[in-house]
Amino acid sequence: MRSTRMSAAPRRGRRTALAAAGLVAALALTATACGSEQDKSDAEPGGGTSQAADAGDTGGGEGGLAAGLADRLKEHGIDVDQWKDGGWQNWDKDKWLSEAKDFVNPVIEGLWKPDRMKSAKEADKTVTTKDAAADQGATDPEPAPVEAVAEKKPYHENAAPVGKVFFDSPEGSMVCSGTVIKDVNHPGKSNLVWTAGHCVHAGGSGGWYRNIAFVPSYNDYGKSEAELANATTTEMAPYGTWWADWASTSDEWIKGGSESGGDGAAYDYSVLHVKPEQGSKSLEETVGAALEVDFSAPSATEVSSMGAWGYPAAPPYNGLEMFKCVDRPGRLSLSPSLPTMYRIGCTMTGGSSGGGWFRVVNGETKLVSNTSIGPLENTWLAGPQLGRSAEAMYQNMSKTYGGQ
Repeated sequence: MRSTRMSAAPRRGRRTALAAAGLVAALALTATACGSEQDKSDAEPGGGTSQAADAGDTGGGEGGLAAGLADRLKEHGIDVDQWKDGGWQNWDKDKWLSEAKDFVNPVIEGLWKPDRMKSAKEADKTVTTKDAAADQGATDPEPAPVEAVAEKKPYHENAAPVGKVFFDSPEGSMVCSGTVIKDVNHPGKSNLVWTAGHCVHAGGSGGWYRNIAFVPSYNDYGKSEAELANATTTEMAPYGTWWADWASTSDEWIKGGSESGGDGAAYDYSVLHVKPEQGSKSLEETVGAALEVDFSAPSATEVSSMGAWGYPAAPPYNGLEMFKCVDRPGRLSLSPSLPTMYRIGCTMTGGSSGGGWFRVVNGETKLVSNTSIGPLENTWLAGPQLGRSAEAMYQNMSKTYGGQ
């Protein structure tokens, strides 16, 4: 899919139940379980998970970097100081790190200024009608477009876990969407963010993107471009900027992801472990909200409603406001050999990629997918099912890096 001046800062530390109330209210009206019929979309994805670094790379290190991070940069002929001074803009193939263990993302304090955030372009992942109809045997009819609705403001009271993911690519500064998720091994102190694989790694033709950062409740009051002309960083990022010190995505995305999603689209998900550019509290404590991830991978026939949240940045949107779509999901199959994806009607455009898809389970809002691909016409979105492979990736990130 195409993934791109406030009043007083919001009060921090709101309880999750209150901060996520807008998400629950929006979905609870229609989200009820129905039946238990399974289809082949419930099959476990093949392959393993990709970790950001070796399990032994923990603790403090050179220049405030996690132990091993500076060494990994040096292994690839990269000087840490030169990297921070602009060397990260060198995208030669020899410098584009692609393997799971090669992820490096040292903090460059002050890089993501308001103007740079506003100029970031959407990460596009579009498919043609022909591609989307590749396997009609497991694909439901194309859904009718659902007009995206602007989220209520301020966002920290209605959709606190949602934010924007910024990163640099060879094409320049880019933007996706992301969601603060709970860390089962570190309750109440999560530093984990869920987004799309193509928001952190280029797939089969490239490597890890750079300067990956998450901004929760971006532009909290949804101010216009004119109103934000002289905005401060605090106004654009009320809860601060959170840098990814570890990242994980699927092996299938790293090997098979492409500009149009490719074979990696059904595995297009990622977990980031983040740390604040300034401060010491965890992301969950700072934002006051985090959502549980539902790895049960229910068949689309079992779910009466799903909602997608994000910051669409391609016309007619400008990336400054948060929008949502709620619809009954259908199935989308890009190949008989790949897991079926969820698909809903939605007019959100680029920039919404990586944004969480939510459903209500026993009265609790849970993340069940993320925006991955969509058509050029911007009439629907598709996202991967999150099954056992996705859960293994998440658990590894939580157990290995969650306590840092």
